Amino acid sequence: MAEGQDTSPSTVAIAVDRDKGSQNAFKWALDNLLHRGQAVTLVHVNTKVLATGKDEFAAAQARELLVPFRCFCTRRNVTFKDVILEDTDIAKAIVEFVSQATVDKLVVGAPSKGTFVRLKTTDVPSTISKIAPDFCSVYVISKGKVSSVRNAIRPPPPVLAQPQRRPLRPDNKEKPPRLSNASTRGDMAAEEREMFRYGQRQTANKRVFLIYESNRGYHAGHRLLEEEEVEAEMKRLRLELKQTMDMYSNACKEALTAKHKAMELHRWKMEEEHRLEEARLAEEAALAMMEQEKAKAKAAIEAAEASKRIAELEARKRVDAEMKAVKEAEERKKAVDSIAHRDVLYRRYSIEEIEVATDYFAEGRKVGEGGYGPVYKGQLEHTPVAIKVLRPDAAQGRSQFQQEVEILSCIRHPNMVLLLGACPEFGCLVYEYMANGSLEDRLLHRGNTPPIPWQHRFRIAAEIGTGLLFLHQAKPKPLVHRDLKPANILLDNNYVSKISDVGLARLVPPSVADNVTQYRMTSTAGTFCYIDPEYQQTGMLGVKSDIYSFGILLLQLITGKPAMGLRHHVEHSIDREELEFLDPTVPDWPLEDALRLAKTALKCAELRRKDRPDLGKVVLPELNRLRELGENSMQNGFPGSSHYSCPNQSQVSMQVDQNTES
Repeated sequence: MAEGQDTSPSTVAIAVDRDKGSQNAFKWALDNLLHRGQAVTLVHVNTKVLATGKDEFAAAQARELLVPFRCFCTRRNVTFKDVILEDTDIAKAIVEFVSQATVDKLVVGAPSKGTFVRLKTTDVPSTISKIAPDFCSVYVISKGKVSSVRNAIRPPPPVLAQPQRRPLRPDNKEKPPRLSNASTRGDMAAEEREMFRYGQRQTANKRVFLIYESNRGYHAGHRLLEEEEVEAEMKRLRLELKQTMDMYSNACKEALTAKHKAMELHRWKMEEEHRLEEARLAEEAALAMMEQEKAKAKAAIEAAEASKRIAELEARKRVDAEMKAVKEAEERKKAVDSIAHRDVLYRRYSIEEIEVATDYFAEGRKVGEGGYGPVYKGQLEHTPVAIKVLRPDAAQGRSQFQQEVEILSCIRHPNMVLLLGACPEFGCLVYEYMANGSLEDRLLHRGNTPPIPWQHRFRIAAEIGTGLLFLHQAKPKPLVHRDLKPANILLDNNYVSKISDVGLARLVPPSVADNVTQYRMTSTAGTFCYIDPEYQQTGMLGVKSDIYSFGILLLQLITGKPAMGLRHHVEHSIDREELEFLDPTVPDWPLEDALRLAKTALKCAELRRKDRPDLGKVVLPELNRLRELGENSMQNGFPGSSHYSCPNQSQVSMQVDQNTES
């Protein structure tokens, strides 16, 4: 803001030029330093030498430059004086004028490019701030704000009275440009104007200032000039006035030309808007197409969300069931802790009950022989059961057997053979009886059983994958089957598949387990083909070991052939784009889906463990899709064999007793 501490009137000068910085400095001075009726001096430095009078056109241009500033002063009711200095050094000319005219406030604009237009290599505002008299406050304005201020340190010296000279052509009055709000009122009245023009000449190495006064009669100079020089200067001023009027006429013509150009620009703008409108319509068409794609994606997302809500509902039901099981477990905790040997959640049978159920292990009751002992069919509590008896050399200590049976008793899954009880003293395990035997017997048509339709094979593959994933996600540690093959997949009355012999290898001492494994490798060729190659080489066991066995099992499920060399045979047929590997006893295979199942099985049977896919994220979703395909086919009137019935579709439930400690 203006320094309002002084009561004496202050002399304000504004350095102006054609650049934007001068306009910003002028506006700032009007808003912050000047008030109505106060006088201001507009100082302009013409760097072309005009003292000889040879460049009258440049002088007229210099005067025309001040016209907008004078009009603005008239609007704001501010008295103004025009001063045109001629010098090649802008800063030096302004500082000398400030010193001679005792200006106490000088406003200088800083151009946006950091320099005046006419002098590219000098920072004029900084130079003026450095060399200006100490009685003058210098304000440097940049972009309408004060960039720097150099305050005065002493008051200005008194101004000596100057002798007055007669006015030059008192009848000569210059009309300012018309204002926009008075364009319909005709020309504005000529207003009183005074203009000081400082020229410089080199006479005897001294600078001479020429000072002229117009119709107001004020004279501000520092030396008297000879009468001849005054007359010559008057003639030159008249000539400049005439040139100024001509320039004004030219400016009007240029304004008309500019108006025509503005109309052309407007027409060009309308054309551009038309092109933009066409581009906008094209964009809207693209957006409409994108919205259609979004709608399709939204429908897919809604379907996924519906499935998610169903899964969440099932999860809540499962959580409720788990909470209920936890409460029941807490109620039984006292009784469980009081038992010395920590009886687990399974039925304990005595050896007498086992002997009675098997007719004392009669040979006619024997239904199979496994690697770990014979299997007998019996009946306990009016329920048909399968009783597996471990060989004497496979018996372990009581604590280890108790721990393994405890793990097996926690397994509750629709696709796992249920452990009903055990006789730990004699190493007997009691399972539910599976009426239709093993998957291997049905694939090889033992007993002249009819072939399994492809719909049931797809369902069996999904059921085995579901049961295997349940084992791998068991808590507190995953359970690895280690011997997954069609012989260990049992089928009930409805041909629902269930995995048997879960974790049984853990019940065998390491030395005996190795011997049994070697026995299977030499005497039963099929078992050797299911062993994970990396596990066989390194002895490192993991859930991916079961994935390899599962891949070989899937290949047998769709081919009906033995496992020896089966992987190479199927892979070679697919490379030749032939499907001759499919089981010929099934005439109506869906070829595309069967091929996808074969490729999934080959991925599971990769030799390197890291190349095998994830069971839960990759394999099982594909198997569930194939199961749904088969079920839909049967619901649509598939003429299946009367020997097979489709079990009721239900959600898989998993119940694991988390309170049982490993």
